[in-house]
Amino acid sequence: MEELSYQGLAILAAAGMLATVINVVAGGGGMIVLPVLIALGLPADVANGTYRLGVVTQSITGSVALHRHGKLDTSPLVPIMIPTVLGAAVGALIATKIPRELLKPIMLVTMAVMAGLIAFRKQTLIAPEGPPLATQEAPRAYVGLFLAGLYGGFIQAGVGFVLLSVLVGTLRHDLVSANAIKLVATLAFGTVALGIFVWAGQISWTPAIVLAVASIIGARLGVKVMLKVPVAALRWLVFICVVATCIAAWLR
Repeated sequence: MEELSYQGLAILAAAGMLATVINVVAGGGGMIVLPVLIALGLPADVANGTYRLGVVTQSITGSVALHRHGKLDTSPLVPIMIPTVLGAAVGALIATKIPRELLKPIMLVTMAVMAGLIAFRKQTLIAPEGPPLATQEAPRAYVGLFLAGLYGGFIQAGVGFVLLSVLVGTLRHDLVSANAIKLVATLAFGTVALGIFVWAGQISWTPAIVLAVASIIGARLGVKVMLKVPVAALRWLVFICVVATCIAAWLR
């Protein structure tokens, strides 16, 4: 693995801030960061693990900021976090065992598909009529949350969109409260996944720390954006950015 230049780290920091804003507002920002890490020379398995520290720091920063704004409802958190954490542990363990030459195409194809879903399935982010449901009132939500955690542990990129589809589409939370819950859930299962990737030795610490700092800044900006700007305006930005960076990573 080659050392990243100062220019490469600056590009990574900018990508990390942009991705975190998108993650906080909706999801899909990891689909920008992971291809950038690969394009800058990190193997796919190390890129996958390296991004996780930034996921944890952005989740902490975003959750605290939304709690201060009174947008975080803590009552549904435990039954939501349990299946996502279990799924993430399984997904991360699987990711650490896949050969890197297979992991790269799997990651890039999956991220491209997820980008298309984010761009075209806007109805997923529209809550059905009625009050929010507790998780036990919609048992299928447990399956959706476990699968979201499984995907998040395996790749992470785009998992926010998967979580929102369950929190909004199934459990009827409005988009702002669902985003706050999503960040806490991501913090929980992201911490578990980070520990597994540390154990597997699949983290490059210099870019990981750069992403962590950039994510703190991006999360603060993302909360401000989320409270003011409609999510629909960011959907096409995510799609365009991820297609461009996936192409660059594939050619690498």
